[in-house]
Amino acid sequence: MSDNNLLSSNSAPHSEVEHIKRESNYLRGSLEETLQDVITGSIPEDDNRLMKFHGSYMQDDRDLRNERQKQKLEPAYQFMLRVRAAGGVVTPEQWLMLDRLAQEVAGSTIRLTTRQSFQLHGIIKWNLKKTIREVNDALLSTLAACGDVNRNVMCNPNPYQSDVHAEVYEWARQVSEHLNPRTRAYYEIWLDGEKVVDSQDTEAEQEPIYGPVYLPRKFKIGVAVPPSNDVDVFSQDLGFVAIVEDGQLQGFNVSVGGGMGMTHGDPKTYPQVGQVIGFCKPEQIVDVAEKTVTIQRDYGDRAVRKHARFKYTIDDRGIDWFIQELTNRLGWKLEEARPYRFDHSGDRYGWVKGSNGKWHYTLFIQNGRIKDEEGYPLMTGLREIAKVHSGDYRLTANQNLIIGNVSAQKKKKIEDMIKEYGLNDGKQHSALRRNSMACVALPTCGLAMAESERYLPSLIDKIEPMLDEAGLREEEIVIRMTGCPNGCARPMLAEIAFIGKAPGKYNMYLGGGFAGNRLNKLYKENIGEADILDSLQPIVNRYAKERNEGEHFGDFVIRAGYVKEVSCGQEFHS
Repeated sequence: MSDNNLLSSNSAPHSEVEHIKRESNYLRGSLEETLQDVITGSIPEDDNRLMKFHGSYMQDDRDLRNERQKQKLEPAYQFMLRVRAAGGVVTPEQWLMLDRLAQEVAGSTIRLTTRQSFQLHGIIKWNLKKTIREVNDALLSTLAACGDVNRNVMCNPNPYQSDVHAEVYEWARQVSEHLNPRTRAYYEIWLDGEKVVDSQDTEAEQEPIYGPVYLPRKFKIGVAVPPSNDVDVFSQDLGFVAIVEDGQLQGFNVSVGGGMGMTHGDPKTYPQVGQVIGFCKPEQIVDVAEKTVTIQRDYGDRAVRKHARFKYTIDDRGIDWFIQELTNRLGWKLEEARPYRFDHSGDRYGWVKGSNGKWHYTLFIQNGRIKDEEGYPLMTGLREIAKVHSGDYRLTANQNLIIGNVSAQKKKKIEDMIKEYGLNDGKQHSALRRNSMACVALPTCGLAMAESERYLPSLIDKIEPMLDEAGLREEEIVIRMTGCPNGCARPMLAEIAFIGKAPGKYNMYLGGGFAGNRLNKLYKENIGEADILDSLQPIVNRYAKERNEGEHFGDFVIRAGYVKEVSCGQEFHS
C-alpha cells in the first residue's frame, strides 16, 4: 500500500499524530536519544506518542503535582509499562519475573488489566530499557501493548471447557502474533538489536499489514467461548464467538464495530456494540482478522482522532458496505452466523475441575491490584505458589486471576498455600463486589476526571447494606466505574456504571445487559456519593420486590421505566 492510496481513501487534512507517525521512521523517532537525556525524567510529547507503540507512556503522580510545583521541581514523571500475553496466559516463571520487576522498579505492585495484560506503574525513565529487556528475556513483550495498532488479543480462560479453550487460545495467539508490527525499531531501541534501517533509507523496511502510518487509532480483538462472555466480545472492534458443537470447535461467528470510548458533551462520540455478520472456519480466522484491520487502515478517519475508531468507519459507511469490502478482500464469503448463547460475563470463582483432568482456582482480585496489604499478603502468596506451581497463571478479562492447570498431585499443596496466605475466591464478598471493575484513574492516569480504583471499593461498602436489607447480597449485578469516558473498564456495558465527570462527581448509567450484550443509558448526571446512594436505594428495593423470576437488574430497570433500552450506540445520548 502506497501513501497515495492511503491518502485517497481519507483526503481531509491529517491530525498531528498522523504526521508524527509518518515521520517516525517506523516508530523510531528520536526515542533512543531522548532516553539518554539525563537532564529530565520526562520525554517530549512526540516521542511519548511513539512510546505507546512500544508498550509504555509517560505519566506523573498527580497526588504530588501541587507540592512539587511549590518546590519548583518538575512533576514526578514516571512510566506505565504494559506487558502483553495473548489470552492472558503466563508461566509461573514469567509471573516470578514480573513480580521481581514490580519489587525492584514499580512500587511493589502489579496491575491486572481488563484486557488480560499486566501493567507496571511508577517506572522512572532510567529503568525503562532494562525493564523492557528483562520482559523480553522472559519471552513476553510490550510491543503493541498501546498505540495505533492491534492490541492484546483477549481470550476466554473458560477452565470448565479447557479442551476447547486450548484450541481457541491457540487461534487467539496466532491472530495476535500475525498482527504484531514488523518494525525492527523495538529491537534496536530496547534490546540493542542491529540497526537495519538507515534514517535515509525508509524503503528497507516495510509494515505489510499496517503500512508506514499504522492504524488511525487503536484496534481491539476478543475471542469468547459461550456461555461465558467475560471478554465482552461486543465491545471489541473485532470479536470472534467460538461455536462449539458436540464438544468440537466448528469455527467462529464474527462480530464487528464495537468500542467503548466517548467524550462527555460530544454527541458525535458514543460507545457501540458489535454486530454479528457471519461465520468463519477456524483456519480462516487469521485471514478475517488481517483483512478487517486493513479495511480500517485504509478507510478509518485520520483527520479527527475522536472519530477514528473502527465503529465510526462502519457506522458512517454502513454494515453492508463493510461486508462487501471484506468479501472482496477475502475472495470468499462468510457463512451464515450460527446459533450461540451467552449466560454471563463474570468469572466463576474457586476450584473447578477442567475436562482435561486438571484443576483451576479462580481468585478474586479487587480491581486487578496485586499487592501486599496488612493482613492480606496477596503478592507474597502468589509468588510462593509460583515457585511450586507447574501449570500456568491465567488473567481473566474481569481483572481476576486463575491458578490454572493444577495437577491432582499438586492440588493439596497449592490448596494449603492458598489457606496459609489467606488468598480468597471472593465468596465472602457480595455478588455485587465480585462483579465489579474499575480503571486505574487517579493518581497516575492523566485523563482521569475522578477517582475510580481507589474509590469504588468504599462505594460498594455503602451499597452492600441496602442489598443485605433487600435480600440481594447474592444477586449477581454487574457494576463498573471509570475516572473518564474512555471506557477502559467497559462501563457502558454494566448494569450499574459510574463514569467520572469531575472530582467526586460521576454520571450514573443503568440498564446494561448482564451478559455484555447491551449498552446502558444515562440515568443521572454529575452526582456525588450522597445522590448516588439516594438514587440507588428505591431502585434496589423495587427490584427486590417486583422482579420477575430470573430477571437481571439491567433488564428490570428498563422494564420499570428508569431508563430506555439502548439497542445501538447512536441511541446512547438520545
